[in-house]
Amino acid sequence: MRGPFAYREGRLSAGPVALAEIAAAVGTPVFVYSADGILARYRDIAGALARERLEATVCYAVKANPHLAIVSALAAAGAGADVVSAGELLRARRAGVPGGRIVFAGVGKTEAEMAAGLEAGILQFNVESEAELVILDRVARDKGLQAPVALRVNPDVDARTHAKITTGTSENKFGIDHAQAGRVARLAHELPGIDLQGLAVHIGSQLVDLAPYGLAFEKVAQLFAELRASGLPLRRLDLGGGIGISYRDERPPEVADYARLAARTVGHLGVPLIFEPGRWMVGDAGVLLTRVLFVKQGAAKRFLIVDAAMNDLIRPTLYDAWHDIVPLERPEPEAPGGPVDVVGPICESGDIFAADRALPPMAAGDLLAICSAGAYGATMSSTYNSRLPAPEVLVGGADWAVIKARPDHATLLAQEWVPRWATQAFRGEVEGEEPQASGSRAAS
Repeated sequence: MRGPFAYREGRLSAGPVALAEIAAAVGTPVFVYSADGILARYRDIAGALARERLEATVCYAVKANPHLAIVSALAAAGAGADVVSAGELLRARRAGVPGGRIVFAGVGKTEAEMAAGLEAGILQFNVESEAELVILDRVARDKGLQAPVALRVNPDVDARTHAKITTGTSENKFGIDHAQAGRVARLAHELPGIDLQGLAVHIGSQLVDLAPYGLAFEKVAQLFAELRASGLPLRRLDLGGGIGISYRDERPPEVADYARLAARTVGHLGVPLIFEPGRWMVGDAGVLLTRVLFVKQGAAKRFLIVDAAMNDLIRPTLYDAWHDIVPLERPEPEAPGGPVDVVGPICESGDIFAADRALPPMAAGDLLAICSAGAYGATMSSTYNSRLPAPEVLVGGADWAVIKARPDHATLLAQEWVPRWATQAFRGEVEGEEPQASGSRAAS
């Protein structure tokens, strides 16, 4: 097991709390997070940067897991927030993150989101295009303000990660082309509604090799020095996030080595730095608990059909991602393992968590933990097949609490509205009447 989960007296536990007890009380599927594991990761990266004598702000990438309880715990420990929408900005503020420790990133900010960031007094907008810069200038001037800006530079560096989560090559939609960054920076400096403060770079997610970081950091450091020498008042550098975790056999870098690399490549600039870890902070600190519904022997395969599904954790379907799957009761060392497909109940062949996975003998009612589900799990979930979202539980020490309850179907149905004309039109066709033409008039 990785992260804060381990077998204690034969039962998979978070600290002293047996996960089977949570499953019995809350039901399955259910996400369980370890607050102790998350906070330990924050202390690890903050400590590593401090030991390199870097003036650094760690802004948690809220998109990885935006739950208020998690963001609040990190805010209380001193973390800032990296947000990419007005909703994430609201969550960060509600969780107690000061505006001055919030970075607003994202390639497609709306004018309303720009205004919300200005009103919140955020640390900086990471601007990703000249078009965005011009609109932000106008929004800021309309409010009689200046927008603090870092230009996100696309360094054209291959992060050597999954194609769907790499962000730093010339083919990606993110950032300003490195060759154009100087011109856009000079434009930013001239716009009255813009306070150009620095540069930013982020080359992708789930990086397990320091070499791409080194290339990107060196390129942005050189550009930073050149622009500052030309008279632009750059005073801060955002190095993004993206440190990976070990889902299977990856060997991600030690955070101490990452901090040393940052010190070596950009430390000479002598400016405050921003780091934006997300998955690395919370990924290993979460599991998805699920119960075996049936064991099915097919013509060529044996299936464990479980009550979790791709609507709960889409990463295996979306990215062909590997997640370790372990029983909540420690198997006997001599228990024979057999290849099984672990699948969910959704009507899609892609609803699969593992193929030909070696697991000990399992029976209906047995409990499993899908590991490393703390990042991009619940936040990417849906109600596909009209399935209820899985609840979320946070464990801290010997305490645990449901931090998001499982809704009932009545609650979900109450969010939907059937206009009277829809059913009338249907009845009219059934009864042979001429259906009414469509229009925008509200139903009475």
